[in-house]
Amino acid sequence: MRLWNRIDQYFKHNGLRWIERIAARQPMEPEDIVWAEVKNILIVRPHDQLGDFLLSSPAWHAVGRAFPEAHIGLVARSYAADAAKNHTYIDELLIFYENGPQWTIRGIIQFVRALKKRWDMAIVLASESHSLTSDLIAWFSGARYVVGSERFPFGGCSRNFFYNICVPDGGSHLHQVKRNAEIVEYLGIPVPDLSERINISEQEKQNTFKRYKEMYTQDPVVGIHIGANKKENRWPVEKLTETAAKVYNTYGTMPAVFWGPKEYDMAREFENTVSVPVQLIPPSSLRQQAVHFSLCTAVVCNDTGIMHLCAAAGTPLAAVFGPTDPALWKPPGEKFRAVRSADKKTASVETDAVFAALKELLDTYGQHTDKSNEYRITES
Repeated sequence: MRLWNRIDQYFKHNGLRWIERIAARQPMEPEDIVWAEVKNILIVRPHDQLGDFLLSSPAWHAVGRAFPEAHIGLVARSYAADAAKNHTYIDELLIFYENGPQWTIRGIIQFVRALKKRWDMAIVLASESHSLTSDLIAWFSGARYVVGSERFPFGGCSRNFFYNICVPDGGSHLHQVKRNAEIVEYLGIPVPDLSERINISEQEKQNTFKRYKEMYTQDPVVGIHIGANKKENRWPVEKLTETAAKVYNTYGTMPAVFWGPKEYDMAREFENTVSVPVQLIPPSSLRQQAVHFSLCTAVVCNDTGIMHLCAAAGTPLAAVFGPTDPALWKPPGEKFRAVRSADKKTASVETDAVFAALKELLDTYGQHTDKSNEYRITES
């Protein structure tokens, strides 16, 4: 992977200007597209961190709604692909592994075969940097129309020459959902709903409910996810345990506590510090975590990819923000609240502020439902 990164950086800064001279695609405008010939659409999402990936989901949903008869493929990193399974409008997932050792001969053959199908259009969605890998994937798809943003042209290049339809840049202060939406909207495809989304089946919910029936028959069910990949985005454990105590003492229900597979130390610290009963739910798959969120009434979490997974499951959340600007990265919608201190430091966010946001969400969206009846649970 390091070798590929070196190659990637070298070509970005030295070699691509020469390739542009011989391989640049002839620029086109959206009105030049012959839509009757667009039967197969490949969507490429660069740099698939989980949050970035889910923030692009309204764009692929809009493409699917606009072309219900088209075959739509989505290139996804292996760790994010679970979030796109069973999506209403995604017909095919092309898995791109992030690390060289993860690739097998079979995986390479499958990816190349899927890529070399007859794609009529390739859409490269937005990112905060320019991905040569994504451009090459779109290029080698053989698509007649390759669409992408004009942002961040490679050094020495006059434009993003791998694309023949370049989308004007909407500006640096654009929410990430809108940054992806503007690419498909430039093609004349409306994106009326900016909600992140993941499709969870009733069977998935029922299976999880059966296993944690005591937890999920409480009212309300408050989830607390304690982790975040970036240390500067982690709310201190003592404030998380204070929030758990406020939930238990106010509502009389045990919070469901989640954490990631690399966060067992945080989980142990939380368990040793918390003063009220909680339900500790060990790490599981990405998809299983989404199912857990879908069964919660509301969730408290950090600013991390898991926040977007919770929002995609449709569950109200209060997220603790630090250095990241929520105006650009918070999940869109009133059900999702960002709590941030004036100094923009995660550790400075007060417990009372987070609990106030949580309480408001529970008062607004926490309608009681008899889940035992909803999921038709029978004792085995």
